[in-house]
Amino acid sequence: MTIYNPTQCPPASEIDIPALHAKYLRERDRRIKKNHNDQYIPASGKWAEIYEVDPYTPVAPRDPVTGETDVVILGAGYCGMMVAAQLKKAGIDNFYNVDHGGNFGGTWYWNRYPGIQCDNDSLVYMPLLEETGYMPSKKFADGYEIHDHCQMIADTFGLRENALFHTLIKNLKWDPEINRWHVGTNRGDDIKARFVVLAMGPLNKPKLPGIPGIDKFKGKIFHTARWDYDYTGGGWRNPVLDKLGDKKVAIIGTGATAIQVVPYLAKYAGHTYVVQRTPSTIDARNNRPIDPEWYAAQKPGWQEERIRNFHHAAMERLAPHEPDLVEDIWTEISRNVNAELEAEGWPDISMEEYAARREVMDYRVMERLRARCDIIKDPVTAEALKPYYRYLCKRPASNDDFYPAFNQDNVQLIDVAETQGLEQLTENGFIHQGVEYECDCIIMASGYEVTNDLDRRWGIDTIEGREGISIYDYWRDGFQTFQGMMAHNFPNMFFTGFTQAGANASNSKTFIDQGFHIGYVASQAINRGIAVVEPSQDAQDAYIKHLRSVAVDTSLFANECTPSYFNNEGDQKKKRSIFGEPWGEGYYAFEDMLGAWRSEGELTGLMLTPESTLEPAE
Repeated sequence: MTIYNPTQCPPASEIDIPALHAKYLRERDRRIKKNHNDQYIPASGKWAEIYEVDPYTPVAPRDPVTGETDVVILGAGYCGMMVAAQLKKAGIDNFYNVDHGGNFGGTWYWNRYPGIQCDNDSLVYMPLLEETGYMPSKKFADGYEIHDHCQMIADTFGLRENALFHTLIKNLKWDPEINRWHVGTNRGDDIKARFVVLAMGPLNKPKLPGIPGIDKFKGKIFHTARWDYDYTGGGWRNPVLDKLGDKKVAIIGTGATAIQVVPYLAKYAGHTYVVQRTPSTIDARNNRPIDPEWYAAQKPGWQEERIRNFHHAAMERLAPHEPDLVEDIWTEISRNVNAELEAEGWPDISMEEYAARREVMDYRVMERLRARCDIIKDPVTAEALKPYYRYLCKRPASNDDFYPAFNQDNVQLIDVAETQGLEQLTENGFIHQGVEYECDCIIMASGYEVTNDLDRRWGIDTIEGREGISIYDYWRDGFQTFQGMMAHNFPNMFFTGFTQAGANASNSKTFIDQGFHIGYVASQAINRGIAVVEPSQDAQDAYIKHLRSVAVDTSLFANECTPSYFNNEGDQKKKRSIFGEPWGEGYYAFEDMLGAWRSEGELTGLMLTPESTLEPAE
């Protein structure tokens, strides 16, 4: 087992931090594009099949659904499933999960590219392990294992009878005459829902790079989120890509997905072009099986303890003597800082001093990670693959086979940092620095819609609350919520994910806790005969005021980062980011605040309308 410690990073005395900082800024500047997120094009129109067509499960015919239900949950991935499970626990059985996939799983349903694994500790990331009685096979679980566990969750909580698959939500409109949401879909549904939960997850819709000539290429082109095994050969659970032996393949992107895919292309394709604008940090993977004896010895509540510990290490700070239970790339900086403090006898230092130590350790860890590139024989390629930015400016990756792939004659890096992307695609391939490279297949590892334009990210035509107010207009200049999960003018609607709520280092934990809170509010309303729950304007204003009074300003860090979806592709003018406005006092302080609010039992801050004139939902 490899557990990195401070001695494996170069000492601070050997690093010229001011010079490195200046280089970070130069590397950032030459990658910022003036059109920021608009450099990407949506997977719609001609490219709709990349998003809308399901290559895995045939669409089953069904009649439109037009009746009433207590809750419609938009999404059947981790977020939608966690909400559904918590509704069940709260005693709400009358609901639908609506998803355009053919089964539960969300990103773990759609993404089936070769090499796909979770890049977080599976004991933290895979939710409800104790409830399902499931033991992950290894530290970083394969995608198909996570998909299968999603099916176990669905069966454990009896979610299948409530699922509407291969269904796209087209519009949500509040009807004040009946105090219900009209939920319209591409299947002709008009469901009348007492409550609606937006649980699509933060990364659910593929995007494409807006390369000039993208419509001209006559070879095979697909997105990693819709991998075409008919073309490449092999399959999800056995990725032997035996049809690529005579093919020249280009993969565009070197983010977390491409890092996993490239070793398979290197192994099977005749030639592989890896098109990179910004390199990722790539640590050793060191994947290893879970020890069944260790797993069986865990006491009830072990997963919650591990999640909390991971959150401390990844996003806050480990307490003195608190062990690092996860011990991987995400926790190294905190682990190293604490190891040094341990050696110093735990001096009493301020948060500012602790943050300064973390910053120095950040530079040291990044030097270690850059040094890993030197296993590549070609020094030009090795240098181009070195990431020059602060840790967590981009999503960290780990892989044992990515760098060695560049020592193969059939793998070639196309570094487009200077040109900020490929010049264009042609009928036969792509052009870089005036040279045409012919290829048979182009694979887009270009990620997902995380733009500030929510209508584009969510893909829902209309979301209208009271008096026809559009959520897209209401949130045009930033989120406006109460507790991060409700909004004035949008009665009986709940939001999930990164809005104005707490953000845990494990998304699945965030979704579980948001589902619990939503289940509490919805069940209280149903049990008390309340037709409408809606935050008052005063309560919402007070919440936002307090949220911002305790906010931690991370804008300097984000603005100095290389462009990525973490910082709106370097767009400093946008008022909203993928991470929303997280509760500055910390995730568990946020949960404690919600717990105290629930314990009062008064639904304080919500305007309540009794269900006096309507029949109960069926």
